[in-house]
Amino acid sequence: MVESDVDSSIVKSLQKFSATVGLAMLCVLPLSGCANSPLAGSLKDSLAADPRLTGSPSPQSSPQQTAQLPPNFPTEVPRYPNATLIEARSTSNTPIEQSTDLFTRWSTSDDRDRIFNFYRDELQKNGWTLSEQNAEQGRLIASRQGLKVGVGVAAAQSGANFSIETQAEQQATQPGTLSPSPSASPSPNSSSAAFSDVEKAPQELRSYINDLAQLGVLTSQTKSGNTALFEPNKTITRRVYARWLVEANNRIYRDRPARQIRLAVETGQSAFRDVPAKDADFAVIQGLAEAGLIPSPLSGNNSANLFRPDAPLTREDLILWKIPVDTRQALPNATIESVKQTWGFQDANRIDPTALRAVYADFQNGDQANIRRAFGYTTIFQPKRSVTRAEAAAVLWYFGFQGDGISAQQALKGETKPQ
Repeated sequence: MVESDVDSSIVKSLQKFSATVGLAMLCVLPLSGCANSPLAGSLKDSLAADPRLTGSPSPQSSPQQTAQLPPNFPTEVPRYPNATLIEARSTSNTPIEQSTDLFTRWSTSDDRDRIFNFYRDELQKNGWTLSEQNAEQGRLIASRQGLKVGVGVAAAQSGANFSIETQAEQQATQPGTLSPSPSASPSPNSSSAAFSDVEKAPQELRSYINDLAQLGVLTSQTKSGNTALFEPNKTITRRVYARWLVEANNRIYRDRPARQIRLAVETGQSAFRDVPAKDADFAVIQGLAEAGLIPSPLSGNNSANLFRPDAPLTREDLILWKIPVDTRQALPNATIESVKQTWGFQDANRIDPTALRAVYADFQNGDQANIRRAFGYTTIFQPKRSVTRAEAAAVLWYFGFQGDGISAQQALKGETKPQ
């Protein structure tokens, strides 16, 4: 089928669905709504959003304020705790009281990133296979033991709206209906990789950005027309780097739970005074602190009680947070002199003592050293200098130490064991 026919089919499906449910948000197209689509099996197209929709309900078709959860709604599908059900219906010919092929729509005062992260993490934690996921568009699809679930999240004027569709896999895999890819390997054609400004990054870093984007790690809220901008030369914040660090590690090691960084739960006491449990990135930042991967009072550094999530990330913290995930062992002792002798840094005396050992350990990683990958050959480290988004991507492209590691490129090919 030619591309114009495909696009026409998608638009017609979206218009029909939008008219049916009357949503004025970035909705997701129900899995069963793709039954006649020539792109059956492609989550990217079947869950595409109508760009004309906004973040508030349509006045012509306001949904009822509350609804009852169908009795056969699968108990294994995670339930977001702070959400109100506003619509529920069967997507098959079976009455809703008996059906397991269901579409539900919810609203919450929490933000979209929090909802998306909740479902992504809960599904992964509970053994679901994520066949597609797109943080940029707030879209997930997963399967487990004969059941398929699709989740779509969009920001609203106050909080977020999200929809969940469940479908029995034997129905979902019939010809003409949506079917996820057979493995959890991200698709190289994922729309999360469609950044239009990657060429603005230094040439040496572009492949790292593209690989991580295809893996679904990198996201951006900045748009140029209908395309996403990565803004490679923009300074990255501590918050965003923490999120990418966890995301990259867990996706690259998606089939090795023992190497994944566990997210924190909201019931825990925050390690940082400026990252409360209601913060959208609490689970990530607190998880890093509880794992001892970043300095905090939990690791005995009582002076590090502020995380400063929106402050620029410095080069020394870039390495300080990443190296423990690479080596997975205690860092070696280091001195200013040992760093000077190995790296040849003329400004080694300006590196914070807490980061000195990480910088020294990074040298022992040879050509896979993070500093070499991000900054090339240099005799000045500039530890307090801000890090760009492209440089952060270069660091997160590879996890491992002294030959025992995996790159994002290998993960895209389905290679999830260190080589």
